[in-house]
Amino acid sequence: GIILIAINPYKLLPIYKEEVTYTYSSRELGDMDPHIFALAGEAFRQMVRFGKNQSLIISGVSGVRKTVSAKYAMRFFTPVGGCRGDSSMEKVLGSIALMEAFGNAKITRNDNSSQFGKYLQIGFIQENVTGATCKTYLLEKSCVTFQGKEERSYHIFYQLCASATLPELQGLGL
Repeated sequence: GIILIAINPYKLLPIYKEEVTYTYSSRELGDMDPHIFALAGEAFRQMVRFGKNQSLIISGVSGVRKTVSAKYAMRFFTPVGGCRGDSSMEKVLGSIALMEAFGNAKITRNDNSSQFGKYLQIGFIQENVTGATCKTYLLEKSCVTFQGKEERSYHIFYQLCASATLPELQGLGL
C-alpha cells in the first residue's frame, strides 16, 4: 500500500495552507513531495475514478500528532469535495477539541495525550462531501483508575474538580 511517514517538527510549517490543498488536489501521487494532502488526494481520485470506498489509516505512538493529521486530511476534503461551511464535516472538525477535553490525559511522554481512538467517516455523493461522522473508542481504560507518577487522568476531571465551588456546578456533587 501507500505509506506516508510523517514527523512532528514541533513548530508550525506553512505546508497546510489552502493554496497547498489545491496544488495537491490537481496532481497525481508522486508528482510532488510526500504530504498528507497527496494521500488524501489519491484516495479522493480513486474513489471518484472507481466508485469504491477508500480509507486513510493514521497510526503512531503518543505525541506524533495523529489527530492533527486527521484534521488536515478532513480539511483537504472540505474545499476539494465541495463542502459547505455549515456541513456536518465542519461540525465534526469543530467537535474534536471538545472530545479532546474529555479524552486527553497527561502521560509520561506527552502532557496532552489522546486516550481515544477516532473513526472518522466522510460521506460523498459523487465528488461532493455530504457529511461526516466521528466515532470514538477508549484506548486507555487504565487512565480512569490508575495513573503513574507524574501522570494524571483525563484533564476534564481536574477542570471540573477545580471548578467545584462555582455556583453553576454546585449541584453536580463534585
